[in-house]
Amino acid sequence: MRKIIISMFIVLSTLITPISAYEIDEIPEYSGNPYVEIHDNVPIFSSKDMNTKSFESYSNLDSLDRPQVAYANVSKDLMPTKKRESIGSVKPAGWHTVRYKGIDGKYLYNRCHLIGYQLTGENANRKNLMTGTRYLNVEGMLPLENKVSDYIKKTNHHVLYRVTPIYDGDNLIADGVQIEAYSVEDKGQGVSFNVFCYNVQPGITIDYKTGDSSRSNDNIIKEYKVTEDTSTYVLNVKTHKFHKPTCASVRLMNDVNMHQHGVQCGALQRGNAAAPPALCRKEKRKGKPGRLPTWLKVHLKTKEITDISQPQAGCKAKSHRNPFRIPRLFKP
Repeated sequence: MRKIIISMFIVLSTLITPISAYEIDEIPEYSGNPYVEIHDNVPIFSSKDMNTKSFESYSNLDSLDRPQVAYANVSKDLMPTKKRESIGSVKPAGWHTVRYKGIDGKYLYNRCHLIGYQLTGENANRKNLMTGTRYLNVEGMLPLENKVSDYIKKTNHHVLYRVTPIYDGDNLIADGVQIEAYSVEDKGQGVSFNVFCYNVQPGITIDYKTGDSSRSNDNIIKEYKVTEDTSTYVLNVKTHKFHKPTCASVRLMNDVNMHQHGVQCGALQRGNAAAPPALCRKEKRKGKPGRLPTWLKVHLKTKEITDISQPQAGCKAKSHRNPFRIPRLFKP
């Protein structure tokens, strides 16, 4: 009798559990459609959840920091009433900032909400964000989210909604997501589906183990990788200006004011605590000739000028030894 009860429990558990990695082989290969129906398009929810009590739950990340099941009974009271906030601080498992020409929005990967923001108003919730392609986000998941959202707004009913990322082994990138939905009050007459959305990007080959990618179609012209470059700069502690070591201003800088500083270029542009000032004007203009900063004008006034080929500092000629276009500092 005990064995029979255990067997029945296993069968029932299987019926209410979303598809898992061992069933990936049963899902058809991607053939041009963003999603495919599975389990005869019948969602599998527990009868105890088929009520009008709103809830939302997000599983903990696994040992590889991958998001798992997100489940909610969505209604109007869960929908957002505030403007969506930034989610850029979250980098889900397998995240790469890569751009390709030919992709809508250029970026290959999006921070995909498992349960869309328009349904539960979740912002930078790591348990609800996965690394998904632009194609998955816009062509696969968004139309389904819109369908559920429109139904709820129209009827004020509840919809059970569950999203399960499907991983193959210890891959960081999911092969796709299973999305199930079922409208409660009308017993699935308004909304009822069970589909698998493909985490692919036409024209791009993805290494699901790591998230690396490469161009696989001539229609995708060029790949861009966005990276943070770390370089060494020379800081003039008096003027609070950064200079590249090759900048001509460094040669005129007083040794007392000179300080080597390693900092990220992005930090310079943002002007954060690591780099309160910014690049010198000459560097910002990428080597284009321009006016000298005031401190350098004073420096040239008080120092003997031997770096130009003309007899006086008032000339406007640009010497081959001096990359600056010398301004008129005083009347001749």
